Amino acid sequence: MNKNRLEAFSDGVIAIIITIMVLEMKVPHGADLSALTALWPVFLSYVLSFLYVGIYWNNHHHLLQAARNVDGRVLWANLHLLFWLSMMPFTTGWMGENHFAALPTTLYGANLLACGWAYMGLQKRLANVQGPDSHLATALSHARKERLSLAGYGLGMALAWWLHPMAGLVTFLSVPALWLVPDRRMAAVVAARGAGEQ
Repeated sequence: MNKNRLEAFSDGVIAIIITIMVLEMKVPHGADLSALTALWPVFLSYVLSFLYVGIYWNNHHHLLQAARNVDGRVLWANLHLLFWLSMMPFTTGWMGENHFAALPTTLYGANLLACGWAYMGLQKRLANVQGPDSHLATALSHARKERLSLAGYGLGMALAWWLHPMAGLVTFLSVPALWLVPDRRMAAVVAARGAGEQ
C-alpha cells in the first residue's frame, strides 16, 4: 500500500492541530503590558505544545521516509497517534487557562504519555510491515529514547500531582531535548536502503 496518502493526511491533521492551538490564544482586553503579561501561562503552554507537535511532525516525517510501504494496521496505528495529538489543544488550553494547576498539568502529562505510547505503536507496526530483518526493524529494536520519554512523562505527571505542578512542567520541558534533532536512526535507515539499491 502506498504511503503518500498517509503522509498527506497526517500533515493536514497536524497543521489543523497547530491552527486550533493558536486560535485558542485570546487577544488581551487592554493595551498595556500588564494585560499581556497576564497571559504568560497561556503563551507558555502554547509554546510547549507547539514544540511537541512540531517534534512529532518532524520525526513522523523521518519515520515514514524510512519505511517502504504501509498496510491497514499502520493506517489505524497512525490514526491512534493523530487522535492523541488532536487532544493537545484541549489539554494545552486547560493547563494554560488554569495557570498550571495540578489536575490540568497532570492531564497534560497524560496526553503526552498517550502520544508517546501511540508513536511507539506506530513505529512497531511500521517495522513489522517492513519485515523483521529490515533496516527499519533493526534501527527501532532498542527504542531507548522512546522509553526514556515515556518515563519522563510519567515522572512529570507524578511530580505535578504530588509535589508541585511546576516540577512536572519542568520535566515536560526537558523531554523534547531528546527529540529536537531528528531521529538519526531513520537517516541511517534511508542511507542504508539507498546504498543497497545502488
